[in-house]
Amino acid sequence: MDKFENLSDYACLDYDRKSRTGFPEVVFCQGKKTEHCVEILKNLYKRHNLVLGTRVNREQFEAIKEALPTAVFHEEARCVTIGEPEKLVGRIAICTAGTTDIPVAEEAAITAYMCGANVDKFYDVGVAGLNRLLDKLDVIRKANAIVAIAGMEGALATVIGGLVDVPVIAVPTSVGYGANFEGLSALLAMINSCAAGTSVVNIDNGFGAGYLAAQINRGCVTGGKTDER
Repeated sequence: MDKFENLSDYACLDYDRKSRTGFPEVVFCQGKKTEHCVEILKNLYKRHNLVLGTRVNREQFEAIKEALPTAVFHEEARCVTIGEPEKLVGRIAICTAGTTDIPVAEEAAITAYMCGANVDKFYDVGVAGLNRLLDKLDVIRKANAIVAIAGMEGALATVIGGLVDVPVIAVPTSVGYGANFEGLSALLAMINSCAAGTSVVNIDNGFGAGYLAAQINRGCVTGGKTDER
């Protein structure tokens, strides 16, 4: 079976990615021609029966739906999914500082779910009302990995990182007023976190955070690698 396929002169599909990484190639649809998105997703679905497309707009989805009737549009997340994961294992938690951060959180949640993780969501638990986070802390601590999403000053990830014993993946968002600099202030705050066990992905990168959380979760469930050489 071919490990890759050239689609005319616009794409080279990596069919071997699932065997290398545990999940098929994900399609970033933003900036792609609609017809290219359709053909790429069709061919990936034909091979894997499971497809995730990110940063999808309504026009692209309508064309995808016509070609692949089982496609589902998660509008808030701007994701399209086709097929379902074989089974869900483990658990991750996704926390947002505010309601405005939810679109990024939904992208993370859809990604982690498609990668086979159970997902618990805790939205609007930012540090301006710390009691909201503390009220959910016992449940959040049951996760194998936590995604902490915040704009403004980006403090949520550091606070959570000091309260849990699992990896925290921080996602800065572009939510905030002028000096937020479209997420740069939150990004810098998260990078400079003093809470050990906290890592950071790019601004608004819900996909990257959800994917990494699912990988960590899978390692916890399977017991990780052995010490055999």
